[in-house]
Amino acid sequence: MKKLTLLGSTGSIGLNTLDVVREFPQKFRIEALSCRSSIEQLAEQVKEFQPSLVCVDSSEQAGELRDTFPDTEFVWGVDGLSRISSDPDIDLVVSGIVGAAGLKPTYSAVEAGKTVAVANKEPLVMAGKLFMQTATKSGAKLLPADSEHNAIFQALHNEPPERIARLILTASGGSLRDHPLEDFEHITPAQALDHPNWDMGSKITIDSATMMNKGLEIIEAHWLFNTPVQNIEVVMHRESIIHSMVEFVDGSFLAQMGLPDMRVPLAHCLGWPERLPLKIPRLDPLSLNALHFEEIDPQRFPCLTTSIKAARQGGGAPAVLNGANEEAVDAFLQEEISYLDISKTLHSVMSKYDQITSLPESPSFLKDINTIEGAEQADQWGREQARNFMA
Repeated sequence: MKKLTLLGSTGSIGLNTLDVVREFPQKFRIEALSCRSSIEQLAEQVKEFQPSLVCVDSSEQAGELRDTFPDTEFVWGVDGLSRISSDPDIDLVVSGIVGAAGLKPTYSAVEAGKTVAVANKEPLVMAGKLFMQTATKSGAKLLPADSEHNAIFQALHNEPPERIARLILTASGGSLRDHPLEDFEHITPAQALDHPNWDMGSKITIDSATMMNKGLEIIEAHWLFNTPVQNIEVVMHRESIIHSMVEFVDGSFLAQMGLPDMRVPLAHCLGWPERLPLKIPRLDPLSLNALHFEEIDPQRFPCLTTSIKAARQGGGAPAVLNGANEEAVDAFLQEEISYLDISKTLHSVMSKYDQITSLPESPSFLKDINTIEGAEQADQWGREQARNFMA
């Protein structure tokens, strides 16, 4: 029986992971959970799964829950997250915390040599080189739980990098793929959150609308699969049936297909190297009248262009971009800026980044990321520049 730590147990990744665990109680035990704010929902999970360890945001939350669950150990904050990620009893860590907040606990798991199902993009975006180097030293195994990267992982099937001609990430196009461009100035958060294919958290749904998520996925794929950025492409695929493709040097293509359901890639990581017989709706090939693929329109999705440039720059650029994007998305969701201001903010921040890094005295963390602290500094620098621009 595998003992699991689930980081972000009340988010969409966490809830889907728990669905898989419920289906295979003989194979998995939830040893540790983490949650930041949905405490009532967390309490229900603790009651059901009876974990040994639980991490919350504050000591006050821990105290309240301790009275209800005296047999469970409660920890809190960043140190608590690192504790439950590196605990010796844990076999596999599901990293589902959204945003830069997932950086340190995911790194703690990698340092401890754990198998990590990586469902959040930001750790590898912010510090991909450091993560891969540390995994090599510690013996940690990074399993891609994002649907696109899991599709590539399945298609590659241990093929070496030199046999890869291209990685092709598919994109649904998000909620605004057919919205009139002349109306973009007036897009509301509710419109941008209305995803046609997937049920996800608010931040990633906005990233899907802007296609920033594909830019982050390019950076993540570059590190996970040791593939040059210029060999990673994005195509729009409205149906979300083919989750990504690999083209090999001999001209062969391998694609992973299935209905859009996050339980599939998560179960693949939890069961790996086995496959779990999931009881879920299945794809009927006879129901597929057609599958469509389209080029990405840079006018509709300028954030993707900005993120590809940052991916090619490397160094601190992806971490800066990530921080700026998180600030801009949050401001849009709070209705403090318009939808178009997201891409304007990112363009401004990355232009400032180019100016600063051209100077000989520019901060070292902007030029290269060698430590987790450096990744956090670059992320914070991007946030500050975004806040200044939006103000």
